[in-house]
Amino acid sequence: MFMGEFHHNIDEKGRLVIPNKFRLELGERFIITRGLEKCLYAYSISEWNNIVSKLRQLPFTKKDARTFIRSFFSGAAECEFDRQGRINITSPLVSYADLSKECVIIGANDRLEIWGKANWDNFFEENSEKLEDIAENLFNELDI
Repeated sequence: MFMGEFHHNIDEKGRLVIPNKFRLELGERFIITRGLEKCLYAYSISEWNNIVSKLRQLPFTKKDARTFIRSFFSGAAECEFDRQGRINITSPLVSYADLSKECVIIGANDRLEIWGKANWDNFFEENSEKLEDIAENLFNELDI
């Protein structure tokens, strides 16, 4: 399980240090792709394969399914760590997530999320007051 929040700077070549605890969870090779809300998602190979299996069940005749699959898979790239524990993020993904200088790397259960600091701060500010209502609605659905 991925959890926690870390701040690291991305360099001009698109290299970003990933915290050691997350590197161990991801494994030597992993997949990074466009996420939702202008961030990036990073998945271990096994979790990626689970998602791919589920997405294969979407009907290609549905426009929403085709649109999501195009966006999700066209941005996907297999990554591995260099000796300093960095990953090299492709320029289209850097641009998509507005990554510049300080980045926020968070654990989100089955994946990592990589955010530009400004986007993370905006997301958190917009949602922090709603968290109690969101939790109540979601936990009611789970019957917890």
